[in-house]
Amino acid sequence: MTFLASPSALTAHTNLWIEANGKVVLSRWRVQLLEAVAETGSISAAAERLQIQYRLAWERLEEMEEGLGTHLLDRHAGGAGGGGAQLTAAALDLVARFNRLAAEVDACLDEEFRQAFA
Repeated sequence: MTFLASPSALTAHTNLWIEANGKVVLSRWRVQLLEAVAETGSISAAAERLQIQYRLAWERLEEMEEGLGTHLLDRHAGGAGGGGAQLTAAALDLVARFNRLAAEVDACLDEEFRQAFA
């Protein structure tokens, strides 16, 4: 078979998500959202970083908490000093587990891709 691009220029990608009762509770994007909250200390700053609306970020975080049955964020209401959010221990654990799984899936995909397209 002839490729327009050389096989070495090709890369394979996969999307990974975890569902609970048929609804997405974790995905690469949702984990990026959690990581952005952890890094910025704020849902609004995380939304800005990911270039999404605050409302969408809030809704996805609520969906994750509901689907997983655990709190993922410790939220602090705004005021004179401003609000903020931090990941709970459960959220940090889920992020680490998901990232390990994603790394394993990516490694497996890379190996299978190399064998199929070498």
